[in-house]
Amino acid sequence: MPVEPPATPWVFPDPRDADDDLIGIGADLAPGTLLAAYRRGIFPMPEHGVRPPMHWFSPVHRGIVPIDGLVVSRSLRRSCREFEIRVDTAFDEVVAGCGDPRRDSGWITSDIAEAYGELHRLGWAHSVEAWRDGELAGGLYGVGIGGLFAGESMFHRVRDASKVALVGLVSLLTEDGVDGRLLDVQWVTPHLATLGAVEVPRAKYLELLARALTLPAPPAWNRGADAPTQEDT
Repeated sequence: MPVEPPATPWVFPDPRDADDDLIGIGADLAPGTLLAAYRRGIFPMPEHGVRPPMHWFSPVHRGIVPIDGLVVSRSLRRSCREFEIRVDTAFDEVVAGCGDPRRDSGWITSDIAEAYGELHRLGWAHSVEAWRDGELAGGLYGVGIGGLFAGESMFHRVRDASKVALVGLVSLLTEDGVDGRLLDVQWVTPHLATLGAVEVPRAKYLELLARALTLPAPPAWNRGADAPTQEDT
């Protein structure tokens, strides 16, 4: 079970009162602050990859992947057979892969990596990893609170590995038959759109979020390394 950290001293504004994606600037990245933000539909991102002050966002048009709307092409389905899906066995390595400075538009600073590493150790942040031949080939990480999974970033070292991790994530979110879980991807990119990501108005997202937060977490977050492999899903 995740450990609830001390409450944050910061008060986040209601996203419904904001006119654009940016909600505020400042605060900190303590675990309690991060959890309070996600529970209000807000997430942090450094401005152009620099250090604090941190910027906090709740997009007017929020990107989600409908749990029943993931698009898996025939070629991607074939790729899924080439990888093993693991959960939380290489969280720090996944974050490092996502934050590789050689990647275009990288935004994961050392402060971000440390903050989400601490959330992971408390049981709130998770990695879904695609392994091949005993090597980490790609993966994704994000924050799990109840039925919410707020995806932060994904990367690949082998073609299709990050997509396979996303397929694995959706399998984990649906394996126990609980309806109403929410897969948040912040903003829809052309890449995510090909996988079924859509935009919903902020008000609709907040409704979906309120529902998701009342739901139980997927069993995989408690199983960790014992989560089913791709062959099992």
